[in-house]
Formats: sequence, structure tokens, C-alpha cells
Amino acid sequence: MTRTRREIMGQAARLAALAAAFRTGLLQQPAQSSELYEEFSEFRDDYVRNLARDMAAKPYVDEKIEMPAGFEITTYDQYRDIRFNPDRAIWKGEDHKFSFDMFHSGFLFTKPVDIHVIEGDRQAKLKYDPSLFIFGPNAKAPDGKVDLHYAGFRVRYPINTPDVHDEFLVFQGASYFRAVGRGLLYGLSARGLAIDTGAPSGEEFPSFRAFWIKKPEAPTGIIVIEALLDSPSVTGAYRFSIKPGDDTQMDVEMTLYPRKDLDHVGIAPLTSMFLFNAIGRAVEDYRNAVHDSDGLMMLSGTGEWLWRPLANPKTLQVSAFQDMSPRGFGLMQRTRRYEDFLDLEAKYERRPSLWVEPIGDWAAGAIELYEIPTDFETNDNIVAFWRPKETLKQGGSNTFVYRLHWCATWPVEQPAPVGLVSFSGSGVDIGFASNPPTYDVSKRLYVIEYAGLTSTDGLKAQVSSNAGAVSNVVVYENPQNNTVRVSFAHDASGIDIAELRAELKRGDVVAGETWLFRWTRP
Repeated sequence: MTRTRREIMGQAARLAALAAAFRTGLLQQPAQSSELYEEFSEFRDDYVRNLARDMAAKPYVDEKIEMPAGFEITTYDQYRDIRFNPDRAIWKGEDHKFSFDMFHSGFLFTKPVDIHVIEGDRQAKLKYDPSLFIFGPNAKAPDGKVDLHYAGFRVRYPINTPDVHDEFLVFQGASYFRAVGRGLLYGLSARGLAIDTGAPSGEEFPSFRAFWIKKPEAPTGIIVIEALLDSPSVTGAYRFSIKPGDDTQMDVEMTLYPRKDLDHVGIAPLTSMFLFNAIGRAVEDYRNAVHDSDGLMMLSGTGEWLWRPLANPKTLQVSAFQDMSPRGFGLMQRTRRYEDFLDLEAKYERRPSLWVEPIGDWAAGAIELYEIPTDFETNDNIVAFWRPKETLKQGGSNTFVYRLHWCATWPVEQPAPVGLVSFSGSGVDIGFASNPPTYDVSKRLYVIEYAGLTSTDGLKAQVSSNAGAVSNVVVYENPQNNTVRVSFAHDASGIDIAELRAELKRGDVVAGETWLFRWTRP
């Protein structure tokens, strides 16, 4: 049975809690045994690509683990009671400083995931072994006679301090994965591929069915992971070269082998959560904002900088930004102060931004943004990806290369060549000219602040809307934040939706990001 988007996104939220519950801290001495590995065999650079290509020529098989009698993990509380034994971490204590451990199958994770280790030019599959795990009172340990495979894995490295091997990367659930940079906490997710997102027929969720984790040969600070993706419509071979740090970077090389023509496919998909902030409050809450990301940042193929604040609308909203070979896009978290959230537990100010840097020519297509209504911060409701214009043909192969940056700020060039939007806010423009003042949600006041600009000399803002009237455009300095503020009014009387656009220029020179926003009637 196909799972709904909401079920999948709810799963992603639960994974965040799971990651916090499973954190083990300092690693000590190696404990793995050669008995954990199956027999080693040759591994070539094209091994996973050949597997994916051959699988694409065959019908899709939807595999599911049959849990043995007496081992039925059907609730979150049961599943969280299964923890990997930190003393059994693979490669723990070795000079390259990386280690990893596995997630047990069960609960939502019943598709088999096979994990292999690569040493030099040899590979070996990790056997399923229940002794690797600690089973609490809510989860009775299986006898190990049935191969339950694994549900994914997490990787550790001393990313924050030299003596603590922190978890910084997780692969678990369909093709979802998450990472953090130094000092950050888990937030938004990436995926291997998106298919038919928002389609009336329902979305297809490809899965990583096997991984090959290459043992680093020296303390380079880089780990390489290969993955095999499978779904009814496509197979894929992925290679991740990962370097943890302030900006944890992943070089991704992916080759897709469609089983059928794909005309609605998302490359480098990102999934996040936005509940509310100063530009729109959909729920009552004591906090000032609740979100893992607050905007979609884009650098077009022509070099135009764009910023699209996120929203939590009443109905599904889909936006497409046409482009030719984009230079970058990402879901960013620019709000970085505790005071902006007031949440002592979630610490949203420490959630990572995720920037996609395409490598090579991605040709024509569009960056698509999906904003899904939600009343709860446990639901990931934001999706963004690159959608190629050309259909990916059955029987062909399609390669995309890109770099992911899990970071606190935009990572490619510092400082940015234009002012970046640091704040967007809106509210009802109270008609003080009337007596008494009126309250009309159609009459809006917008405020945009640009960081990196401290003088208004020669600055002019051009604000437009495809519906409704824009008035009172003002540019002035904000000495409190050392920013430049643009404010304007928008009258949306009689309309339900409007596309707003604000450009900031100094003469003919672009001085700030082009600000885009879709207003929908609350």
C-alpha cells in the first residue's frame, strides 16, 4: 500500500526525536569481529552502477521484512527501546576517526536495507546480528535465526570537539538523509529522489535498499558512501563523498535508470518544516516563530539572487521558478537568535541551512517549491527540488552531480555580492486615517530588511504585484540592526492570491536579493 505524504513526513519528525534519544557520545575501543562480515569479494568503481542498470531492466519487486513470531515492533515506544550498543560501533577507535552503527528494522522501517563495508578494493556485507543492539523492556530481542537486515545507519566523527565522536549524519527511511555542520542540530532532510510530488495519483517514494560504506584509508576527514536506489519507476546509483566540518559538504554523483518515462521528477529534493513567523501566523503560540527553514534562496543561471520567504498556507501552494542551469538553491535558516524563537527544547536557531550547488550543466527546468498546510510542527510541510524540463526516458541513463552544504549561513562566497534578506514580516495595515481605525486582512503592511547594507545612499526599491495595489514604498536605515529596511503597503481587496516582487537597486546596479512572496487569503 502506498503511504501518504503526511505519513512519510510524520516519520521524518519522529526520526529527529529518535536521533536525540540514541545519542551515545564518546567512543572508546574497537569491538567488531570478523564474524560480523560475510565473505569478502571484489568491489569495482562501477559495481553499484551496474547493479542499478541491471535492476532497471527487470520488474520492480516490493520487498518487505517478515518479522518472526514474538517480535512485533509496531509502536514508536517499542522501537525507541531498541538501541545500538555503543561498544559495538564499526571502526570505533581507528585512526581515521569515523565510526558508524546501524538502526534495527521494525515499526515504520520494514523494507530490508543491506549494509556493506568496503576495504580497499574488497567488499563484504554486514550480517544481521541482534547482539549488536540493546533491547529494552518494550522490545523483546529476536533469536537471530531470521535475517532482519537493517533499517539504516548513522555516522560519527569528532565534528565539535576532538575527544567526542558526535553523530553528524543519518540515512534512514525511504531515501531520506540528514546531516549537520559544527555546532548545529538536526533539522531539515534531503532525499535521493522525488517522484510525482503533489500529483493527484499520489507520490512515489524511492528507497535506498543497500549501502556500501568505504573505510577511510587515512585520517583525511572524508568518508565515501555508495547507495543503490530502487522504486517502481526507476533505479539509481549514488556516490556520496562527505567531509564534516563547519560546513559539512557532500559531493553527490547520481545516475538514474528509469523503468518508465519520468516527466515529474525532483533532483536534489529538500524537505523541511515551516509553521509560522512574522510574515504569517497560522496558529496561536507563545513563541515568536517555529520553523526549520524560513526561506528558499536561489541563484539563477543568469546570476540573479532571489529570496522567497516560506509560508504555511490554508491550501497546497506550488511555485515554479523557471531557469536554465541554476547556480544554486536551498532551504535556508537565516533566523539565528534564541529570542526569535523562545524555544529552550527545539532550539530552532541551531537548525542547519541546506544549499544545493549544481555541478555541470543542468539544462532547462525549474526550481519547484511545495508549501503544504499544517497545524503542527511535527509535520514536514515544505519541499523544494530541481525539476528538469526534459522527460527522463525509459531505458536511458541520466547523471546529475551536485554538492550539498549543511551549514549555518550561505556557504559559497562570503560576503555575498548583494544584500541578503535577514527579515521579512507582514501584518494588517491599520487604517489610522479612518475614524475609528479599521482592521482588514486585505490591507497589508510589509517590512523587508537587508543585511550587508548600512547606507541608503542612492538606493531605490521597486515593488510590484500581479494583483492588488502597491503603495507607500519607503527605503530607510535601521541603526538597531545595521540593516536597510524596505516597507510598503499592499491592498488585496477582492482577491485571494497575489504574487509580490521587490527589487532593491543603487542606480542600475542590483543591491539586494530579489524578494518574492505569494500572499494567499488567510
